[in-house]
Amino acid sequence: MLGVLHAKRMYDDKQLVERKEQGIEPEFSPDLKASFLRLLPLRSMSRVWGSLMEVEVPVFMRPAIYKAWARAFHSNLQEPALPLEEYPSLQAFFIRSLKEGSRPIDPDPNCLVSPVDGKVLRLGQLRGPGTMIEQVKGFSYPVSSLLGASSSLHDATEEDISGEPTEQNVPESSNAKSWWRVSVASPKLRDRTLLSPKRGIFYCVLYLHPGDYHRVHSPVDWSIFKRRHFSGNLFPTNERAVRTIRNLYVENERVVLEGQWKEGFVAIAAVGATNVGSIKVLLHDIYANLDQS
Repeated sequence: MLGVLHAKRMYDDKQLVERKEQGIEPEFSPDLKASFLRLLPLRSMSRVWGSLMEVEVPVFMRPAIYKAWARAFHSNLQEPALPLEEYPSLQAFFIRSLKEGSRPIDPDPNCLVSPVDGKVLRLGQLRGPGTMIEQVKGFSYPVSSLLGASSSLHDATEEDISGEPTEQNVPESSNAKSWWRVSVASPKLRDRTLLSPKRGIFYCVLYLHPGDYHRVHSPVDWSIFKRRHFSGNLFPTNERAVRTIRNLYVENERVVLEGQWKEGFVAIAAVGATNVGSIKVLLHDIYANLDQS
């Protein structure tokens, strides 16, 4: 099975590269498979798969199984913090931690660091609570549907969503600047001379490939004041699903965290997928010494 998946992914990657070289952008186009997925008990199937993932693997079989997984999903086996023999199950390997220094963090306090080890699919600015986020060319969904009707995004000030600041709405005595940026790799990849002051609320959609490091971290120093869980479907979130399933991220099960950082409103939406339907949130309160999950 892993061998077939690996061959299929290599073929799909090649096709995608060829289309990009031709300047062809994928467009939204529902197909029969997308309709068929709605008939499948994907939640039950994912729970069964989750139980299988938690089964303890004999020590002598662990390296072979994890290496096969790595080949199928392009995982880097030089990055896990522990030897392969020390991961008791596929689930433990799937949520593995990384060696110290594997992901250098940009120390710039005005920088938003990518919270996940994923691929950037969409990036843009929100002009208001009713703003649409493009799922794929030809189809978009409202940000309010993703975060929920009672999201604190509705309380954001006009200054936060109005775009670039003007002399009228920026006090002369203020030293605060919104020279922030999104860092998804080494800080050296972005030239500081290209940065410009800009206010607003921006969004970034990131996709975690099955072979990626599956832990979510804080993108910035912030205070979380709201946590919401939305029960839903567990449709796949791969590129084909994004092109064929309407409201994919809105319909899928997800956990939304909202809070505040020095520049204003910030939120993270962790969206589940087929066979990846368990979202565990650990909030550490240094005063009460509590773990919530």
